[in-house]
Amino acid sequence: MSQENNAPVSLSEQIQKDIEENIINGHWAPGDKIPSESDFMEQYQCSRMTVNRVLSRLAERGLINRRRKAGSFVSAPQADSVMFMQIRDFAKEAKETGQQYRHEILLRREERIAPAKAKELQLATDHKILRILCLHIVNEKPEAYEDRIISLVKVPEVAAETFEETPPGTWLLGHIPWNEAKHTIRAINADTTLAGILGIETNAACLKLNRRTWHRAELITDVDIIYPGLGHEITGVFSSNLGSFPQVNA
Repeated sequence: MSQENNAPVSLSEQIQKDIEENIINGHWAPGDKIPSESDFMEQYQCSRMTVNRVLSRLAERGLINRRRKAGSFVSAPQADSVMFMQIRDFAKEAKETGQQYRHEILLRREERIAPAKAKELQLATDHKILRILCLHIVNEKPEAYEDRIISLVKVPEVAAETFEETPPGTWLLGHIPWNEAKHTIRAINADTTLAGILGIETNAACLKLNRRTWHRAELITDVDIIYPGLGHEITGVFSSNLGSFPQVNA
């Protein structure tokens, strides 16, 4: 046996190996919260610095996602065979480009899911949801209209959130882990109601993005985001490098 194979494994290497094995063998699934730094310190009888160094390395490798105050979560899959669509963060994008952003919550209501939607999403007909209609506004011009449902069964804490300060999508990404998503893009024509909300002509072309996310096969949210067709486009960025994301920004 070579000297390299005989070399002792440091404690930090052992901790990292154990965490990686839990992720790779599926014991910790994408979106799962892993034990806290304090838990690892107690388990391995080591310093916080040692644990922090290990978690930093795992985050750099893309295996975990560290969230301030919330903890660390197993990262979502990164596969070249799957196209990942990145829904725009309107507030962040506006700030980066020096534009003014605000959002309006047009409807926020707890209700039972509609029968047709329950069938479509394979949910029980008495499934409780939070229905949200939201208008995203950039430079005082409607940018997009959002029609969203959030499962109150999967995300009961959302019942206390008003979304006055943070848009629904941004709030969910910051609070709720997910491990599966589905995206659909289609062109539609604005009916009278939608045209009035977006400030466009009736029958004007629009781009409709539907996104559904799940965690461990349980629905988190289903959302339609509708953009006026004029002035919007989809840009894809792809890489053949192993472990990278193909991304689509819309």
